[in-house]
Amino acid sequence: MKQAIIGLLLLTFIYSCGGNDDPPPTPAVANLVFPEENSECTTGVSVNETLSQVTFEWQSSLNADTYTLRVVNLETNIPQTITTASTSASLSIEKGTPFSWSVTSLSSRSDQVAESETWLFYNAGSLTTYAPFPAQLVSPVSGSTVLRDISNEVTLEWIGADVENDIISFDVFFSNENPPITLLGTTSANTMEFDADVESNTVYFWKVITTDSEGNSSESGTFEFKTF
Repeated sequence: MKQAIIGLLLLTFIYSCGGNDDPPPTPAVANLVFPEENSECTTGVSVNETLSQVTFEWQSSLNADTYTLRVVNLETNIPQTITTASTSASLSIEKGTPFSWSVTSLSSRSDQVAESETWLFYNAGSLTTYAPFPAQLVSPVSGSTVLRDISNEVTLEWIGADVENDIISFDVFFSNENPPITLLGTTSANTMEFDADVESNTVYFWKVITTDSEGNSSESGTFEFKTF
């Protein structure tokens, strides 16, 4: 009986010292609030002729104690980042320029992070009409290796957006040279994919030029992929 009691006490001690084996809680995704998606931001405080200070806002996310705001100038692809414990942060950015922004949620208790959606906006300037946002190339992912379909084709996919919602066309350029100079085809505003004929074991480059009803246009970056 005495040995049984000692054994029970020993098991209790081992269990109590074992600690909690549950993994640390991972941060949740932050919901973006402002500037709104595909909008013109008119609330910036002018800094000088070329810059205004814009305050970015998002909702708090579960298990996060800090956030990293990332804002990218879509004309130069130059990012700005700032880390804060708050749910807002201000940056000075170029006027009359398209930007993307996103927020990464972080936790001091976990190595995991959570990436928000990426929203686009124009920072207001002296322009009265805006070019479309540069098309966001979606698939194939740049640097990837893809398999041709049964018709020896690969489907190119992108996302287009415009503050004034007046996109009229997308011109798709595609070739095995960089930059791609061959016009593969043109689609309407509602069609954001195009099938390209490809050969095996070849590297291809592609980009999209977006045009609106005012004649304004914007050019995406160039993506590349390789076929099996």
